[in-house]
Formats: sequence, structure tokens, C-alpha cells
Amino acid sequence: METRSLNNELNISNLMSVPSVNYHLWEPCNMRCKFCFATFQDVKKTILPKGHLPKEQSLEIIKQFALFGFEKITFVGGEPTLCPWLPELIFTAKKLGMNTGIVTNGTGLNESFLSSMQNHLDWIGLSIDSLNSETNINSGRAIAGRRSLGKDDYENLMKMIQKYDYKIKINTVVNSYNVNENMTEFIHKFKIQRWKVFQVLPIKGENDHFINEMKVSTIQFEEYLNRHYLVGNVLVPENNKQMKGSYAMVDPAGRFFENKTGKLQYSEPILKVGVAKAYSQANPDIKKFLDRGGLYDWNN
Repeated sequence: METRSLNNELNISNLMSVPSVNYHLWEPCNMRCKFCFATFQDVKKTILPKGHLPKEQSLEIIKQFALFGFEKITFVGGEPTLCPWLPELIFTAKKLGMNTGIVTNGTGLNESFLSSMQNHLDWIGLSIDSLNSETNINSGRAIAGRRSLGKDDYENLMKMIQKYDYKIKINTVVNSYNVNENMTEFIHKFKIQRWKVFQVLPIKGENDHFINEMKVSTIQFEEYLNRHYLVGNVLVPENNKQMKGSYAMVDPAGRFFENKTGKLQYSEPILKVGVAKAYSQANPDIKKFLDRGGLYDWNN
């Protein structure tokens, strides 16, 4: 793959593949979000009882990502901060020249982690669906499904993260429980650099049990977006159509996966066939990636 750099002038026409990858390295999670589109229970039951690869194999996958030409890697889960070797994975990705990020529910963040990751971790993405504890309990965004975070918790997290000058992204899943809420004041107060707002996504075999109670219509989703017009361009919306097939995603077993049909489909393992072949089997849609705003100057 031709090397690309977002530090130089972007030439979108030269992009042959999605330049960023989401590595779902860790199936275990301490929350029970009812809408979760990637629980990977089939992976855990059939080929990966612990819900993750050994450290050495994850490190090898990251090296292969860099050789393939991915410019940005985001570590996700499950909850990635539960992984004891997450710091080593981040160090390796950064050393190999990739922009690095995590998406976390925030419960594993502390001063020690944030201090040690400076100059290695570029972006911290916080999953915040609601500032209301009761809303989070109802949606399952709670530790063991029972203990949720609220406004004070999230504000304290933001203050702690900002002490270390990380770039901050917020991920919000709009569902039936938070669809009438307003996050404008919070986004403004903490000068959030990027706010990804997703329409809750039904995925067969992942969130079947609860998705009917969680779904929101296109009109409801648009009303939520319109309510936050004062936020400006930091709000990056993604409806169900935009999400499907537009991400390069790798599961805890080290396989690319895609959701174009509303069900997860997996490639052969990267460590067996290599990144290029596994990527081609999932075949993320570069046009949809660009259309949903997936390419931005993440270094600056």
C-alpha cells in the first residue's frame, strides 16, 4: 500500500483503502450496554474462550497493521482498559508511526495511566450516552448493569483527562432512553474536539434481546441532531446506513469483520493469511468511509 500522510495535503483520490483501523482487542467488559453491536459472544463460545488473543499475537497484528499502511489505530473492546498489556500495544503502535486512540467507558482511567501514556496515546474517546445515571441504568451503560456514572462522574473524568492535554472525542449512541436529552452544555464546557453521534444499530446475533426497546427512527435521530445545532462542526453524525460497511474493524480473534448485511461477517485470521487478504475479505467501503467524515486531520 502506498504510504499516506495526513501531515501533507490530503489527496483523497489516492486512497485505495480505509486508512484507520478499529482493533477490538478485548471481549470482556464491565458494563452491560443493551445496544452493544459487538459483544463477540459467538467468538468467545467457538474459538476464543478467554475473549482475547495472547499479548504476543496482538503485538504481531499491530506490526502487520503498520506494514499494511494503516495510519491510525483505535483500541476498543469490550473495555480495552481491562487489558493489562494495553500500554504495550499503544507504545508499539506509536513507535511504528501510527496515530493512536482508545474508546473507553472511562472506568479504567486514572492519573497513573494518563501520565504514563503521554506522548504515546493521541486520542481518548469516551463513551458517554447520557449524563443522567438513571438513563444509563436503563440502557445498561452501567458497571455489571447496576452501577452507572452520572454528570459529576463524567465531569471529573473530563477534568482529569484534560490535565494531560489529550485530544478528546465523545461517542454517543442515540437510543430510546436518551433520545430526548441534550448534551450541548457539556460539549461546550469541555471544548470537545470531536463528537460522534450514532443512531443505535441493530446487529443480528449481537443485540437481538434488547434492540426493539432501544431503536429510534430516522426522524427521532434527526431531531436529536437538530437539538444540538449549537455544537457546530464538532458533531459528526452517523445513521445506520452510514455505519454499515464503512469501518475497518478487527475482532478479538484477529479477524477483520463487517456488518453490511446487519450481521457480523468475519475474514480469515490475519495471523494466518496476512492483513491484505483478510482486509480484502471484509472489504470496507472507502467511499462510505469518506462520506461519513472518517478522514480528518487526526494528527492536528
